[in-house]
Amino acid sequence: MFDMNCNGKITFDEVKSIFSKTSCHQQIPFNWDCDFVRLHFGSKKEKTLNYFEFTQFLQDLQVEHAVQAFKRFDTNGKGIITSLAFRDIMETIRPHLLTDFVKEKLVAVVAGCGQQSVSFTYFQAINSLLKNMELVKKIYETVVGKGQDKPVTKGEFLLGAQRVSRLTPLEVDVLFQLSELCGGKGRITMRTLDMIAPLEEGSMPYNIATQQETIPESRPVYMAVLENAYRFSLGVIAGGVGATAVYPIDLVKTRLQNQRSTGSYVGELMYRNSFDCFFKVLRHEGFQGLYRGLIPQLVGVGPEKAIKLTMNDLVRDVVRQDGKVPVWGQILAGGCAGGSQVMFTNPLEIVKIRLQVSGEIAGAPKVSALKVVKELGITGLYKGARACLLRDIPFSAIYFPVYSNLKEALAGPDEHVAPWKLLLAGTLAGAPAASLTTPADVVKTRLQVKARDGQTHYKGMIDCFKKVYAEEGFAAFWKGAPARVFRSSPQFGITLLTYELLQRFFDKDFGGSKPIGSTHKPKYVHVSDLPPITPDHMGGYRLAAATFAGVERKFGLALPRFEPMTPASTTKTPA
Repeated sequence: MFDMNCNGKITFDEVKSIFSKTSCHQQIPFNWDCDFVRLHFGSKKEKTLNYFEFTQFLQDLQVEHAVQAFKRFDTNGKGIITSLAFRDIMETIRPHLLTDFVKEKLVAVVAGCGQQSVSFTYFQAINSLLKNMELVKKIYETVVGKGQDKPVTKGEFLLGAQRVSRLTPLEVDVLFQLSELCGGKGRITMRTLDMIAPLEEGSMPYNIATQQETIPESRPVYMAVLENAYRFSLGVIAGGVGATAVYPIDLVKTRLQNQRSTGSYVGELMYRNSFDCFFKVLRHEGFQGLYRGLIPQLVGVGPEKAIKLTMNDLVRDVVRQDGKVPVWGQILAGGCAGGSQVMFTNPLEIVKIRLQVSGEIAGAPKVSALKVVKELGITGLYKGARACLLRDIPFSAIYFPVYSNLKEALAGPDEHVAPWKLLLAGTLAGAPAASLTTPADVVKTRLQVKARDGQTHYKGMIDCFKKVYAEEGFAAFWKGAPARVFRSSPQFGITLLTYELLQRFFDKDFGGSKPIGSTHKPKYVHVSDLPPITPDHMGGYRLAAATFAGVERKFGLALPRFEPMTPASTTKTPA
């Protein structure tokens, strides 16, 4: 492929012209005016390489490219780079050395070794270790015996390494840190080595395929704490954005749900429907009336949504099995998320609701959030908490599983989910969750609103259910359902979109799981992806197919795909 003039030798121009077109060289450019190139091709770059020299050059080129990339990211010249820069180098230049497990834990292993950044020494050690994993396996076999799979301590492995090779203590330390992240507990086994060692092209041993996911993963406790604090802060921002975007719809929903057919001052319903309510508020209270009570909402909605999102992610991580969360785990995670948020939701909503309905009566004294809090007290802020639990737990238990499965269904071939698909999934998932929990929301609203003179008073949740049904009928439990759906669906769609886009933008790796569809899964070329072998293929193509696949995977090249020759073309001389 490189020998374009077919003379059996490779020139510098041939190497540069092809490698400059590869994805890794475009993302992290290679400096062709360097001592490495001059040593291989001479100072004037006129020397040519034969086949054997070229194969050695390919190996050395990857190492040199990685070293150049380290220097590029080491902007201060201190011999250190950030852990994220280290991950970018490995994923771009040396992806063939990374199994899915190592790729996911690259940043975590740096932190696990007690480093905040990556030194050049550590950089070289991990590259050398991953390149020599087959040698590591041989050392392991000399310690436990061939065909055995027994736990080996670091001391036992170091003793075996001294007899077989010169594997450095730092490389061994990195090896055991990686083993610790997949549940090694200070020991390594052949199964953990299989998770770390890159596999041969197209191979997947049966024992690895069936056993590697059963090994429990672990990471430092402080990394898990940092991850949850990070998720919480992003949830605060996302919750505020989502709440502000749909607040006018929420105000309309609240006023419709509080509207009663008994005890009305004017003897008739104040609002005919959602649109009538919206335009009456706009006409009588102005644009700011649509955002009445927004400030306390923003104060509380940040922690509320943050706790919900963080708890959902936390429980999903706990119940994850074989890299996936079962349906019962998704429902459990959603239910826990809904229950955990009530400590913030209830005080927030009772203040918000009383502010939202305070503008219904013309000339009524103005109500402030502080006045409502003083009037209710601490215990009063949790009035209607049982109804709030009855609404929030089923809502989240429905919403999050539906959202997760919609994301998977909308993911592209590379398992990436585009932003507009995130918004669509979040919005669609809100419809069943919001509509099915409307009765509990109506009861909660009635309990939390301060009843006026002539209006029915409720002693508790059960009493409220009975009186609403007796006085207004079953349909009353579905008041404001359209407004609730139109509010909750886009709010959660916008909130989840913001939350996931923030995670993608900052891209912090704490060694845990990432949201579904947040990354483009690289499509490694497999032999089965190549064109079918037909009589039209000349020479040793059948034997070369696996080699072509390896070249594409290692260097990011895109080899041409050939269609079977048509009858009209069979008379042409093969190229």
